[in-house]
Amino acid sequence: MYGIHKPTIKEKILIFFAEIIYLIIAYYLLFIAYEKSAISIGLFIALIITTVRLTAMMFIWLPRGISWQEAIMNSAAFGIYYLGFPILMIIGNQEPNLTLLIIGWILFLVGSMLNTVSELLRKPFKDNPANKGKLYTGGLFKYAIHINYLGDCLWVLGLVLISNNIYSLLIPLGLFLVFVFGYIPKSDDYLQNKYGEQFTAYKKKTKKLIPFIW
Repeated sequence: MYGIHKPTIKEKILIFFAEIIYLIIAYYLLFIAYEKSAISIGLFIALIITTVRLTAMMFIWLPRGISWQEAIMNSAAFGIYYLGFPILMIIGNQEPNLTLLIIGWILFLVGSMLNTVSELLRKPFKDNPANKGKLYTGGLFKYAIHINYLGDCLWVLGLVLISNNIYSLLIPLGLFLVFVFGYIPKSDDYLQNKYGEQFTAYKKKTKKLIPFIW
């Protein structure tokens, strides 16, 4: 997951094709197996936006290397997003709530921007050879060490409200637990080993995931 600087095109192609296959299945679930509705249209649009954003991040904006393990794990995780929400929406079949839908779209867009913008603001710093060996603590990362992960949690939570099903709360809850007990400790260990005292000083004054809270 860390320290890979080669392009790893094959691994990224695996993720991309997995996303496309999931989108096709999601389309079938939302528009063929299920009666088309404003909820299904909105959810599918959100999934398309997610595909475009993640693909651009992977191939254009942040072309870092991806290991086969990460590619497989990400492909499986995307399957939960792309298929889990449509399936749970069909099973739940609840009456839509306009207020919750609006809140859902706000969370989805804010989370997507938080995840993407935080990474893009860091990119010029990482691309500058003069900053080799230096820890980036600026941009949105001055508010939380893993502010990009918070963005992930928010846009996935937004999909819960967009899909209009209370049971799909299990998906962002699971993602949050994976971040707290898996990704964040692993990332912290990596940063500590790589940057030493820089990271020690950074984590003393910066929240871990949620600005001003934790």
